[in-house]
Amino acid sequence: MTTSTLSTKSLLILDQYVHFRFGSAVCSVPYFNNRTVGARAALRATIGKGSPKDIQEELQSITVKNHIDYDSLADESLKKLLVDNNLGIECSGFAYYVLNAESEERGKGTLDKHLRFVKAGGFLGKIRAKLRPVENCDVATFADDANSSMIPINEVRPGDFISMQNDGDESERDHILVVTEIDYDNPGMIPGQNSTGNSRPTKIYYSHAVAYPEDGKYGTGIKQGLIELSAECKTLADGLWSENGTTANATRIFNRAKKSRTEIRRLKWF
Repeated sequence: MTTSTLSTKSLLILDQYVHFRFGSAVCSVPYFNNRTVGARAALRATIGKGSPKDIQEELQSITVKNHIDYDSLADESLKKLLVDNNLGIECSGFAYYVLNAESEERGKGTLDKHLRFVKAGGFLGKIRAKLRPVENCDVATFADDANSSMIPINEVRPGDFISMQNDGDESERDHILVVTEIDYDNPGMIPGQNSTGNSRPTKIYYSHAVAYPEDGKYGTGIKQGLIELSAECKTLADGLWSENGTTANATRIFNRAKKSRTEIRRLKWF
């Protein structure tokens, strides 16, 4: 078996969301639903588009303003403080920062140098998108053919993403998972890195920012999962999905994948 992962820089960003540290407390950055909160033209950290550093800085301001001793925070109280102050990350914001780090590590520069903001209308809209790229990048932007291409399941690599678009179904929002690691069945053979031999992906590891109903108010955040692929799997829906070590935890995201237009995609400059 051969394993391929995201770059060290990307994995560091991922870890900062999964194990967000403030004082001596640690928690997963909560999921932020801008549709529910309805924030507009605010700080990135307060609209679900903040980097770990942005969230750290805004939380520091809140603790100072409210005379909170951050050294006394426990893990649970840190999560509550983040949620109660609308500090979190939504799925495309999370994907942006992880893939931005990957793009930089590959020597391709930042995402804003490449992304085409196809939903930005008119001259002023395009200017706003260039000035605030993270805020104007959603799942549809990532998954547009101007920015990414569909990838066959047997060619998937770390740094690809899985987009789930619902084509007008308002019951579910578009969603995105970042592929963080791949196990291949042929030792020493990684597609895109080796020119000889064949290698089939057997496990796709992914991460995403999400909120499931059973998570409650304070249980949302970054979740990490696995899709196990047999030789007969032709689509992602054919695989065995699990999160946190059990298939039951992946039921919701698996069902969303089945009813959405679900695609493995790769940024064109990757």
